Amino acid sequence: MTSQDRLPQTRHLVTEIPGPKSMAAMARRKEAVSGGLGMAIPVIVSRAHDAIIEDIDGNRIIDLGAGIGVVTVGNSAPRVVKAVQEAVEKFTHTNFTTAPYLGYIEVCEALNRLTPGKFAKKSILQNSGAEAVENAIKIARHYTKRPAVVVFEHAYHGRTNLTMALTAKNLPYKDGFGPFANEIYRMPMPYSYRWLGNPDTIAQDALDMVIHKIEKEVGAHNVAAILIEPVVGEGGFIVPPVGFMPGLQKFATENKIVFIADEVQSGFARTGKMFAVEHEGMEPDMIVSAKGIAGGLPLAAVTARAEIMDSSHVGGLGGTYGGNPIACAAALAVIEMIEEEKLVERAAHVGDILFAALNALKVKYPIIGEVRGRGAMVAIELVHAGTKDPNPEAMAKVIKYCQSKGVLILTAGTYGNVIRFLPPVVITDELLKDALGVLAEGFASL
Repeated sequence: MTSQDRLPQTRHLVTEIPGPKSMAAMARRKEAVSGGLGMAIPVIVSRAHDAIIEDIDGNRIIDLGAGIGVVTVGNSAPRVVKAVQEAVEKFTHTNFTTAPYLGYIEVCEALNRLTPGKFAKKSILQNSGAEAVENAIKIARHYTKRPAVVVFEHAYHGRTNLTMALTAKNLPYKDGFGPFANEIYRMPMPYSYRWLGNPDTIAQDALDMVIHKIEKEVGAHNVAAILIEPVVGEGGFIVPPVGFMPGLQKFATENKIVFIADEVQSGFARTGKMFAVEHEGMEPDMIVSAKGIAGGLPLAAVTARAEIMDSSHVGGLGGTYGGNPIACAAALAVIEMIEEEKLVERAAHVGDILFAALNALKVKYPIIGEVRGRGAMVAIELVHAGTKDPNPEAMAKVIKYCQSKGVLILTAGTYGNVIRFLPPVVITDELLKDALGVLAEGFASL
């Protein structure tokens, strides 16, 4: 595909959204696909390049969701496409634990180099963030010979049985799907916007509270792992106050607890750093990555201190599709793009545009309670003016308006009142500002 064949990076509507072809396909979807699957925007995609999605009616829609943070380097990025085409012609599968291949090794080498920490590291590859989180917990328990896992309010870690137990929010993720795995202990998350204590001492106060609860209710000597998102994703892009996570890791280290950063959504150049923990100079014992790692192909990873990763017996780790050669080729192309095209710095620039525009809207519209996030991972929380009461109704109206004008944005938040922005970091300034102009119209329409 030449550059001339790629979709123009402009918004363009030829029908209402959804158009007639998408509506007809939606009827087929209803008949054929489980009703348990949700949907953010009622269109059927025909093509997607960089930050534009084209539906089967010919509408070009600005993508501010990036497949929930997956196509960070742009949809069908040329380097990724070329790498996948070359790889698929060579072989499609052998299973790395049956007949190994270089791509898997090279991705692990890159992860060991890119993740923070000057210590020796090793990695394993899986298919999804949830599978990687499961493996992280499994490895930490085997290494420490302890059962308990500490997680936090507002957290999201996946939809498998164990990761549902680790996830905080009941609806839609957990309701009716139990019983869940045991030995999971949930701690308070210092959610600055809704913190009832002294805002000046929130990090230390929250840390004291969490440590007290671990020591008295669980027993630090029983804890295998502390698992936390450096930017809380589905919970509403909550950024823990500066100092809280380093203090938590210090406690973990002192008590021989594996400190795990779930960077599934916040990693791989999303926040203006390669990994979000780098904003506070942290070096976690273990990092879980997925989403943006392979440009849209299913791949995830656990990277940790070598002694932790080597603690499992031979054959204790694995999986049929984990580290598929095609996905590994895509990941290597993504890493090459990030480094050569300076996409970490680009994410910070995209974040500057988002924060400036959203803070300007906050000044104008008192229903925007807070603008928060890091880099190109930004959210706004909507409330009833003059209060902090969640306002999911306003959020739904703004989302619907933006969709009708050809802008895809995503929701989040424990209270269903957060709009999150996860654009591909390769989005042009002009396209991003066009989308933010539509968002401004959406607020004006209220």
